[in-house]
Amino acid sequence: MANRIPEEKVEQVRSAVNIADFIGQYVQLKKAGKNLFGLCPFHEERTPSFSVNEQKQIFHCFSCGRGGNVFSFIMELENLSFPEAVVKVADFGHIELPATYTAQSQPAAPKDQQQADLLKLYADSAKMYQHILVNTELGEPALKYLHERGLDDETIQTFGIGYAPANQLLLDFFKEHQTDYQLLRQSGLFIENQNGDLRDRFVDRVLFPIKDASGRVIAFSGRILKQSPNEPKYLNSPETKLFNKRSVLFNFDLARGAIRQQKSVILFEGFMDVIAAYRSGIQNGVASMGTSLTDEQIYMLERVTDTLYVCYDSDMPGQKATDRALKLLGGNSRLTLGVIQMPDGMDPDEYLRANGRDKFVQVFEDGKQTPTAFEMQYLKHDLNLQNTPDQLTYLQAVLEQLAKLSSSVEQDLYLNQLVTEFDLDKNDLKAQLRSLVGKQAMQRNDRGAQNMTPPPETAPLAPPPATVDGGTNNNAPLSRVEKAERLLLYRLLNDHDVWLRVMAIAGFHFIHDPYQQIFVYAEAYFKTHNQFDLGNFTDFMADSDLQPVVTSLEFMDVASETSKEEIADLVNVIMNQQPLVLQINQKKAELTAAKQMGNHELVQQLTLALIELYRKQQQVLAAQEPDYF
Repeated sequence: MANRIPEEKVEQVRSAVNIADFIGQYVQLKKAGKNLFGLCPFHEERTPSFSVNEQKQIFHCFSCGRGGNVFSFIMELENLSFPEAVVKVADFGHIELPATYTAQSQPAAPKDQQQADLLKLYADSAKMYQHILVNTELGEPALKYLHERGLDDETIQTFGIGYAPANQLLLDFFKEHQTDYQLLRQSGLFIENQNGDLRDRFVDRVLFPIKDASGRVIAFSGRILKQSPNEPKYLNSPETKLFNKRSVLFNFDLARGAIRQQKSVILFEGFMDVIAAYRSGIQNGVASMGTSLTDEQIYMLERVTDTLYVCYDSDMPGQKATDRALKLLGGNSRLTLGVIQMPDGMDPDEYLRANGRDKFVQVFEDGKQTPTAFEMQYLKHDLNLQNTPDQLTYLQAVLEQLAKLSSSVEQDLYLNQLVTEFDLDKNDLKAQLRSLVGKQAMQRNDRGAQNMTPPPETAPLAPPPATVDGGTNNNAPLSRVEKAERLLLYRLLNDHDVWLRVMAIAGFHFIHDPYQQIFVYAEAYFKTHNQFDLGNFTDFMADSDLQPVVTSLEFMDVASETSKEEIADLVNVIMNQQPLVLQINQKKAELTAAKQMGNHELVQQLTLALIELYRKQQQVLAAQEPDYF
């Protein structure tokens, strides 16, 4: 039986890996004061509220409330057990763990067993399909096709490319291994007929594994080998519990490191374009799943970079797609945008095969355009600039684009280009541009006025109650007693003298359950530890949902020193509330029971009693509010 990872080994891994470096793989972090901030990876947001404290080696999101150390971060993000998280962090830090401590040798029950089973199903499928491609006669035509497209064996291995043969093998493989029928049905790997019989979804197709951000196979995209009018060129897995095409970018798992290093991402149109760029050394490329970028995909990219280049095909359909992408991104993201154009109407894969690696790389170094420069070229489409009406149409469209620019220098640059190209007076262009800028400003003001709604005449609602579970509503105002609880809990964890003083108070306990539970954890922790260590304590609570509460305490802005008077005041606020809280909870339980019985008279009596208890509670709080919060 495998050994549990010893505490000293866990501590070695945690101490050796900087949490900011590890989280930096997933979130673009920027210094702000003493902490680092970025967009939270656990929920969508436009203003960074996810914070990392390098000194304390913890993270906390001020919006969604999640928090913890480096292990809890990856456990939450990738649904891992604690041993699996330790192994993953150790791998990142190049720290060798004995085989007896690896996640594989000490399996933990996953939070979602079905998801774990589906992931294994896809991993096994990917291995089988690649084996067929690389090692069997059945795969030879597909392997030849890939080699002719310029893919060598190393690239095929890197991307896990496989082949689904014409004679279906996958269903028989899983039946032989007695895989659960319902799991096969739900996987998306098979097509089910009216009788409930299954058959392989992918037949005679080269398969590109689609992976999540952690590199786990969650779907396939299959390219047909022999073109047929009745079959699509590409066939993707249907959406499943694992796969939602809105939330996945091809190659994001491999590209993420290069995106951080290059400080930019390149958006390609197809898988082969991404792969062509990758084998040429341009490894910060991704592709969407055959559709326009979604909000979820845009947010994935915003978390890791500030700059995105669109590199679609340079034929007219590709140019139209580029124009759509720029308009979508320009109005819906924080990213700085650019365009990379392949010459001669080619797509990136074609250009590489026709011109070789050096010229291909040169395009990415020298061929970058601003969105405005691209639009100035794109707007010429379908116009004959040799005749005056089309010239006027073009100039009006370009000036409308320039009017949207905030930089007068950039506007001036493009005006100079128009002056040169059409032999015009720059002052005339400037006058027309100023007129358009004014019109656009008036239109924005009109839209803003239309969207304004008068404030409601009803009385304002009372603020929602604060939560202490690390979940939703973390921006709600805290009650005075909860502020006292949080400050006291912080003090007694970080100052052992305070801990001993509070432990000596007969009958003391916290009002809110989460704080009391942390207090109980601390009591057990201090039986085996002489002093408090935040990282060690959060690991001690690894199976608890209270880690975010503990880390949120560490992000409070409190004085570095405490006093006996402060602790006494905090204890008094909490303990003076205990009898009232017990009475309130009892009355609330009675009120619930009365409502269930339909006893309206009793409901009325209990409601009035509750109101009176709340009034007393506010009086006690008003009389005892320390200056510390």
